[in-house]
Amino acid sequence: MTYHVGESALILPDWACVTQKRAGHIERVVSLLVRWADELEVRGDERQTWLDAGLLHDALRDAPESELRRLSGDYAREEELLHGPAVANLLASQGNTNTSLLDAIRFHTVGSPRWDRAGRALYMADFLEAGRGFAKRDRAFLAHQVPHDFEGVFRQVLRARLEHALREGFTLFPETVGLWNEVR
Repeated sequence: MTYHVGESALILPDWACVTQKRAGHIERVVSLLVRWADELEVRGDERQTWLDAGLLHDALRDAPESELRRLSGDYAREEELLHGPAVANLLASQGNTNTSLLDAIRFHTVGSPRWDRAGRALYMADFLEAGRGFAKRDRAFLAHQVPHDFEGVFRQVLRARLEHALREGFTLFPETVGLWNEVR
């Protein structure tokens, strides 16, 4: 998979369906993952998984609902939860067997107790990227702390997302609860 971060263009697969705004989000997520991987000295296959997860996690975020439902095989959940499973299923149908990558992408919106560092890194980068409009200073601080306290920041991000979901009356998915029970 080819992509460039920074001044060069972000190159997504031909099947991707993203707006320019979404491409900016993806680029910021990948940039965070690159920075953290450098600072944590993540190398080889694990590093590639982090970067591929960042590049592809929202690759179908702007696809039509009917396509997302077809690719994900899910006809019950809310539309905004379908893009991760759709991408993971598409990658698997193309022969990708990297469970770490597929799980990171599949569950990046809800979390998963099955995750390794790649899933956790993507979950944090998706939440902490600088383009989001809320709690900018707090999120920037946390993003800076990831290389120094990866698991501690992960717990804080998970807690913040859970508190938001509870405050707004959103559904808590079994994967999310399982992840919280594993890390608290």
